[in-house]
Amino acid sequence: MTTFAELGLDPRILTAISEQGYEYPMPVQEAVIRQAGSTRDLIALAQTGTGKTAAYALPLIQQLASETSDSQSRTPRALVLAPTRELCLQITDDIQGYSRHIPHLYYMVRSQDKYHALKRIVDYYPRIYAIIFCRTRMETQEIADKLIRDGYNADALHGELSQQQRDLTMQKFRQHRTQLLVATDVAARGLDVDDLTHVINYGLPDDTENYTHRSGRTGRAGKKGISISIVHSREKGKIRTIGKTIQKPFLHSTLPSGPEICKKQLYRVIDDIERVTVMEDEISDIMPEVRRRWEWLDKDELIKRIVSREFGRFLSYYADAPEIQEVPDTPAAATPSRRRGNSPEPGYTRLFINIGKADGYRASEIMGLINRATSTGRGRTSTPVHVGKIDIMKSFSFIEVPNTQSHALIKAFRHGITVRGRSIVLDIADQTTQGSTAAKRHTAKPRTGRSDTPVQPARKHYSREEWMQFLNPDMALLKGEKPDFTEEGWARRKRKK
Repeated sequence: MTTFAELGLDPRILTAISEQGYEYPMPVQEAVIRQAGSTRDLIALAQTGTGKTAAYALPLIQQLASETSDSQSRTPRALVLAPTRELCLQITDDIQGYSRHIPHLYYMVRSQDKYHALKRIVDYYPRIYAIIFCRTRMETQEIADKLIRDGYNADALHGELSQQQRDLTMQKFRQHRTQLLVATDVAARGLDVDDLTHVINYGLPDDTENYTHRSGRTGRAGKKGISISIVHSREKGKIRTIGKTIQKPFLHSTLPSGPEICKKQLYRVIDDIERVTVMEDEISDIMPEVRRRWEWLDKDELIKRIVSREFGRFLSYYADAPEIQEVPDTPAAATPSRRRGNSPEPGYTRLFINIGKADGYRASEIMGLINRATSTGRGRTSTPVHVGKIDIMKSFSFIEVPNTQSHALIKAFRHGITVRGRSIVLDIADQTTQGSTAAKRHTAKPRTGRSDTPVQPARKHYSREEWMQFLNPDMALLKGEKPDFTEEGWARRKRKK
């Protein structure tokens, strides 16, 4: 008996159908899959329930997975026609299940557009039930607060919450009373939620292990799930590194447009209305009054009002939605060699910080310092700092932050941030010398004309012999006799009047 593996299907497709309990193809599936790659037109007839959907869906997914040239376009690349809406939904569900291990998407946008991109993703999936991962607890709380303010059913989970608060938050999420859980990596470790539809990375984590833990929240217990990442251009390297490590390439996609989102939400409203169970007996007594109150409305007018009430929020928002400038995923080889150099990304400021590899610091520890500096005391900032590229040297490092946040971050570090008794200093890096000017002035002489207090250089302690050489009369530096540094000599010194 022929197996699916013998039909030459992509290993990722084989994994998906194996997880659903399928090993051997039905006769129509075997016949179609064998012919799909060698013919243009194909007609297959089979009884209901014999697996016709998989017969054309599996080779279709295989072909789309092998195509990369059009991966960034939202233009439909395949069309499946079905006689009823219910069958369309069933086919969609089957295809999503078969393709669950195909590259599960990332959107590349400017840092300042990340939240607007998140809203578009959430709105595009009306029945989304997801965890949104953030890098810091400040960012986690900020994103959760914004979602709640904009009308979404969201909550935050991070380390600053008490155990009782965390338990209550998770209880609400497991019971689907919360639709979107915004969480940090640490707080979300070990979460046991089996029916997530999505995991959204609001920026990539610093290491591959955390990404694996995040994405592992979806597709559990044989169910389907989609992993989506919102990244900016400075995270291109992370995309390639993580994809290579987990052996699952990322698919760069384009954010859904306003009209596309509105159509999805409209279909949700229509579907919800159609699925309402009519309680004939319970409402029979009030129906005459309802008809009387609405007798002046015809059918079309009533439909318009219902749709506007249920759907108006999306129509009004996307009519004036902020424009999102997506960043094309240009291969590294096509990037001009002088583009990066020592210059930050457009809209970002390059900062110098006096800690590096010799201090045992990695990107995650530097992020922790920034979080500490901006979340406590007088250094507290109103919004989390969005950190871009981090370059770690031996004794110092460079970080990139948005221009609008650079001065607030520098100010935050003036409020006594120390590591093992040493003051940590943050300042604007010199763009023409890779920050060497900044490094020197924080290890040499203090600056003038600045309101902050720089790190003072360590004083050199000279030996008596070095002082004697320095004060040698032959050097013509001092006049008079050679000073006597003995105890008697010091005793003979006359006090100044």
